Formats: sequence, structure tokens, C-alpha cells
Amino acid sequence: MAEQQQDTGGPQPTGPVPDQKEKDSRLWGTLCHLSALAGCVIPFAGCVVGPLVVWLLKREEFPFVDDQGKEAVNFQITMLIAGVVAFMSVFVLIGFVLLPAVGLFDLVMIVIASMKANEGERYRYPVSLRLIK
Repeated sequence: MAEQQQDTGGPQPTGPVPDQKEKDSRLWGTLCHLSALAGCVIPFAGCVVGPLVVWLLKREEFPFVDDQGKEAVNFQITMLIAGVVAFMSVFVLIGFVLLPAVGLFDLVMIVIASMKANEGERYRYPVSLRLIK
């Protein structure tokens, strides 16, 4: 015999699952870091624009995104400054080593920060100017 479902007659619960807000917060926090990869498409300032846009859109809704967005923007500003210095040092030949090193360091830190944010951990970059507090 097939079991029949009972109708409780009352309203069924709707809306997000209790943990959905936390999952959304972690997702947007992760996107704060990953959006810096837009710098591959928009040279120079693109690495700052992506995290800035995500942070500005979601900082009021999620405290975790506010924290991680500031962190991502500060780090990308730091990497932008380091990239400009490395680019200028190309003229004295040391920039040929520094420029790829800065780019690789930025990429590795973005991946690490994204993974930590996805786990719900408030990540702090090891080298970052704290311009936005």
C-alpha cells in the first residue's frame, strides 16, 4: 500500500532556510575576493573595481561582506601600488622580475582568501595597507 501524505491544513513555512543567510554571506564574501580577477580583463584599476563594487552592493546586508570587502579592496589597492612600482622599475631591469612576482603573489593570495571566506573565516592578507577602515 502506498503511504498517503497528511495535509496539516496550516500555512507551510516559506523563506530562506535558517542557514541560508550565512551561506549567502559566505558566497558574497568569497565574491569580494574573486572579483579582483576582473583585473585580468580591465588593466590596472580593474583589480580594485571588482571588490569595490561587490563590497558597496552588499556591505549593508551582510557584516561579513563588509569586513571581507574592505580587506579585499585594501589588498588590491596595495597590489596596484606594488604593480605600478614594479612596472616603473622595468626601466632599471629589476622590474622584469618584480612585475611577474607581484602578479603571482596577488593571484595566490586571492585564491587563499577566497577559500577562507568560503569557509566563513575572516581572512586577513599578510601584506596590506589599511586605507579603508
